[in-house]
Amino acid sequence: MSEQAFLPEDEYDGGTFDWRLWRRIIRHARPHRRWLRIMLFSGVLLAVIETLLPLSNAWLIDEAVAGRAGAAFWWLAGIYLVLASSFSVVVWWFIRAAGRLTTGVGFDLREQGFSRLQDLSFSYFDTRPTGWLVSRLTSDCTKISHLLPWFLLDLAWGSCFIIGIVVAMMFIDWQLALWVLVIVPPLALVSWYFQRKLLRSSRQVRRTNSILTGVYNEGLMGVRTTRALAREEESLREFRGHSGDMRRYTVRNSLQSAVYLPCIITLGAVGVGMTLWKGGVDIQVGEGLSLGDLIAFMQYAVLFSMPIQEIAARITDLQAAQAAAERIQSLIETEPEIQDSERVRNAAEAIPSGISTLEFKHVDFWYLPEEPVLLDFNFTVEPGQTIALVGATGGGKSTIASLAARFYEPRRGEILVDGVDYRKRELHWLQSQFGVVLQTPHLFSGTVRENIRYGRLEATDAEVEQAAELVNAANFINEHEDGYDTDVGEGGTKLSVGQRQLVALARAVLADPQIFIMDEATSSVDTETEQLIQQAIDTVLGGRIALIIAHRLSTIRSADVILVIDDGRIVEQGSHRELLESKGRYWRLYTRQEAEDAEAAIGDEEPSQDQ
Repeated sequence: MSEQAFLPEDEYDGGTFDWRLWRRIIRHARPHRRWLRIMLFSGVLLAVIETLLPLSNAWLIDEAVAGRAGAAFWWLAGIYLVLASSFSVVVWWFIRAAGRLTTGVGFDLREQGFSRLQDLSFSYFDTRPTGWLVSRLTSDCTKISHLLPWFLLDLAWGSCFIIGIVVAMMFIDWQLALWVLVIVPPLALVSWYFQRKLLRSSRQVRRTNSILTGVYNEGLMGVRTTRALAREEESLREFRGHSGDMRRYTVRNSLQSAVYLPCIITLGAVGVGMTLWKGGVDIQVGEGLSLGDLIAFMQYAVLFSMPIQEIAARITDLQAAQAAAERIQSLIETEPEIQDSERVRNAAEAIPSGISTLEFKHVDFWYLPEEPVLLDFNFTVEPGQTIALVGATGGGKSTIASLAARFYEPRRGEILVDGVDYRKRELHWLQSQFGVVLQTPHLFSGTVRENIRYGRLEATDAEVEQAAELVNAANFINEHEDGYDTDVGEGGTKLSVGQRQLVALARAVLADPQIFIMDEATSSVDTETEQLIQQAIDTVLGGRIALIIAHRLSTIRSADVILVIDDGRIVEQGSHRELLESKGRYWRLYTRQEAEDAEAAIGDEEPSQDQ
């Protein structure tokens, strides 16, 4: 598969580091502000302790060299021990707080991301592969949640420690301190250069990771097709290509990181070397510091590069994580294309008890502007009517059903519910009035009972079993040893297609919808199961509006109105008898299908006659 098959068109690819993005990411730590405060306070306190330790060490050395072992010496020794002990306690504090913050932020990111996916319109999923979305909620969330707390900690600790070191060195000898600070401009220049390099390569790594996730997903979903067509070698070759890209970009990013940090360390070592040289010269000419002050200053000179290295490492990680931050934040901030307007959200109107009529009025719709699907489409459904939609594949039948349920909205025209534009009704209420049974129904991992109850979570066991009885599903369910507690497997794979259809129909019936949509619900099942499903449909549709998209025309003969759809328009409409008598397009479709069924029946009988 090509790269475009796994990447949406809006894949972010900005060219600079985005601090505004990270300010939005940091907001995810607000619900955990208690642990954030503890962590930041611990970082600042740790910086203060580490700044004071060399000074207390210097004073102890000077006291010892001077041969003074009085009260002052023991006081200084006590202070040093307190500082050293406090160091361990503070480290434990910030590790605990950072751990709590990491798990909390990770949980919130995944919850917000998953919640947003539940709200987004179908059009969002039309252009984004499953693997792309899965990687947002797994690897991207993990990367951000693990980086954010430690970056904030190092930023608080490192910046305070650098300031403390500079102040302490200035206090000891400001001229010698300037020799150390001369490395700051080169550090800034090196960081700026590698920032752009690391940002570009990290985006390539994240992009390729999304592609690989998509390849994994498609490979697992299509493993039977791959084996049936003997395409294992070709699929492996395609995977190797994407995996090779991942290796190349990862190596490039790792090499850049490997060069960046040694550059920072080298510059820090240069500062220490210059300080050692200048301090040694001053001591030789008798203008130097005391032994304790010189040792303390050398400690500060060595320590000066440590927080810089830590901050540089975190910034490197931040560069690599920006691509992940862009993606997860983009997902969380995406506004659903279809949602209630401000007026609907603020309206205090009483929620209607149900739906009486559904009307399409001059509806135009397209997925792409240059490829219209429906053009000036009009029809009305009355209470208790069953409307069948037939026609060639791609004519717009499923789109009509999706528009009716407001999975999509008209580009032009209106869809009226009881005479009111359905965009003026609450989305959740409207969609709760629909029961949808698809050609390939999806069952969730769990039991038959849990899958039927998915239609109405508060339903009792008796209501679940009643719904199954109503749609003729109880017989096959009771044949299983565990009955309603039978595990259906991932996606319902432990049940046949027909059994899945019956469970899906029972689920829809339990929800007690006002409008049923049957999208090719019997096209993939055998004749016996089709009859069971048809009997169930006839039973549950009484008094309800029904839209039936049919491939097998024999299943819609009892429909009140049959609409023949072609290129987004109604070319014929009427009852089954009326359309046959007119001998138009429906008649041709029906007679051709009857002939094909007759030929198939003869073909099935011939082997048995030969035996």
